[in-house]
Amino acid sequence: MDPAVAELRVLLDAALEAATRAGDAIVALSRDRSFEVRSKTGAEIVTSADLLSDRIIREHLSGRFPQHRFLSEEAIEERPTDFAGPVWVVDPIDGTANYAHDHPFVSISIALAIDGEPCVGVVHAPFLGETYTATRGGGAWCNGRAIRVSEVSDLKRALIGTGFPHIRDDLDSAIIRVRRLLTECQDIRRSGSPALDICWVAAGKLDAHTESLAPWDIAAATLIATEAGARRGNLVPGNQALPPALRGDEFLIATPGIFDTLRSLLTSDS
Repeated sequence: MDPAVAELRVLLDAALEAATRAGDAIVALSRDRSFEVRSKTGAEIVTSADLLSDRIIREHLSGRFPQHRFLSEEAIEERPTDFAGPVWVVDPIDGTANYAHDHPFVSISIALAIDGEPCVGVVHAPFLGETYTATRGGGAWCNGRAIRVSEVSDLKRALIGTGFPHIRDDLDSAIIRVRRLLTECQDIRRSGSPALDICWVAAGKLDAHTESLAPWDIAAATLIATEAGARRGNLVPGNQALPPALRGDEFLIATPGIFDTLRSLLTSDS
């Protein structure tokens, strides 16, 4: 085996173990309803399960790779300002509102970015029994089975995932997006876990996903989706302080047959 491939496999196995451990822990807390909920920003919440998942992931990966740094949604004070070398990009619970309301569309997202480029990705959905994985150049997988994007080439046949901002002071762009999608596409879906939606694009369960997202929402799932054949892009330049691969502003990922048409639809002035 190529040494580089073997090294990525070691990193992937570590991420998979961290995600599985965290998943088991948050499932147990959900079963007993033994977690606390508090407000974060806007309509966003955080639970004690988010913090426990974050701690489990960080402790496991730090123990294996003590020199690696972390960018985690729940560790604001420790977020790196540069992305040289290895950085784990973590969303300990993607879909926290779902989790708090006992909906199953919840995922744990872990990616390793090296010099700003994700090379390992795991998205684990413990309540659904779905675990998506990828390494750069190694294809995309769900529960050990190879996955591929759909072959849809007509927007009228396309099922599109989207989402809405936590801060609700300006909803105009989201409303315009939904109107255009509903008018030109077959239908829209919103699971409430964008990392999971992006993985569903990878698996052909959705044909595209678009909304403004954070690095931890997209890092692992986008690697998985692009390894499955998806195209990705941003409809605006985005946060220039982030590496291009981690910019989630007005994010779009789609099967190649509709990517250009969908981007044109979403960026049209009319």
